[in-house]
Amino acid sequence: MRDLWSEQRKFEIWLEIETLACEAMAELGQIPAADAAEIRQKARFSIEEIAEIERRTNHDVIAFLENVAASVGPAARWMHQGLTSSDVLDTTLAVQMTEASAILAQDLAELRKVVATRAIEHKMTPMIGRSHGIHAEPVTFGLKLALMYDEFGRAAERLAQTTERVRVGKLSGAVGTHAHLDPAIERAVCEKLGLKAATLSTQIVQRDRHAEFSTTLALIASSIDRWATEFRHLQRTEVLEVEEFFSEGQKGSSAMPHKRNPITGERLSGLARVIRGQAVTAMENVALWHERDISHSSAERIILPDACTLLDYMLVKLRELVAGLVIYPDHMQQNLELTKGLYFSQSVLLALTRAGAERKAAYEAVQRVAMRTWKGEKSFGENAKAEPEITNLVPPAEIDALCSLDVHLRHVDGTFKALGLA
Repeated sequence: MRDLWSEQRKFEIWLEIETLACEAMAELGQIPAADAAEIRQKARFSIEEIAEIERRTNHDVIAFLENVAASVGPAARWMHQGLTSSDVLDTTLAVQMTEASAILAQDLAELRKVVATRAIEHKMTPMIGRSHGIHAEPVTFGLKLALMYDEFGRAAERLAQTTERVRVGKLSGAVGTHAHLDPAIERAVCEKLGLKAATLSTQIVQRDRHAEFSTTLALIASSIDRWATEFRHLQRTEVLEVEEFFSEGQKGSSAMPHKRNPITGERLSGLARVIRGQAVTAMENVALWHERDISHSSAERIILPDACTLLDYMLVKLRELVAGLVIYPDHMQQNLELTKGLYFSQSVLLALTRAGAERKAAYEAVQRVAMRTWKGEKSFGENAKAEPEITNLVPPAEIDALCSLDVHLRHVDGTFKALGLA
């Protein structure tokens, strides 16, 4: 990813655009074919020399063209014919964003593969589900990871859709009218670069496309943050249902030798904030003056390479985190038992209403049992079987059947099948 956004790669694409434009002009008979061939054969650039020329010209594209012209000779007069700087810059940016998307798409695919493996591994490992951070009803750890698998599937779909809207180049001149460059040249160059030609542009490709790309990256980063935060919560000492892998020789704290901290998850959460901030900058870039101003350019030189590189790194680190995640099923079972079966309350409530009880009365009866369980020693099931208002409608044997994990986990297999997970 770093190589993709390097100066070397940028100038390679610039040179390819300029060369392809000359070859397209030659095919239309607008310039000598021999000159186009000479440009293809001789054109070279030097990053150091371009930087030296730019110090004098204060213009990067002019510096590039001057440097390349020195290697080509007289035929270089045809280069940049009818083009403006943004023709080169924005078309290059489209190539880079498209190539970056391919890397990120592969990252997502590899992450989902690891998540799927671990989800299947723990498909029926029961644990407590939480709402508001409070024990709610049982789930499985595999089901939790299946949710992660599904979420990053949407991320992959979203990235693919967005890529189609940024895979757009333009060679339409100073205000987008093709005044000095045939639209056929634009189409030919874009096609050979794997891009679509913009249906209409100004001096630039419109920045709603780039803003969508940036917000898509921010959404993916936010999903990474969501799961990093989930694993961090589950690693808290009082919970300790999962834990980041802690390698031999690793240290958790400079002061406290006992510490094993969720540092990777914390790092991912912090970096997600950076990418979300960059998305705000990209949205600010949408409102430019008339056919173009340059206020977006300086920001994009930072936010687009940084966001792509950061997200690439984050997806790899999350994949490694999930692959190495230490799972504690025994702790999950211990935490399930903390509330003495309170999570069966809804099953009993619904059984009462099915048996004819008015919902308000049924709710209050089950709540009384729940509060008694909180304060006492007996389990929720035991207390429910001692509550006449419940047993008058739901016999003890049925209460025993209702107070079973099977009630909560009976559809897990179906959910996994729906997701395409074995």
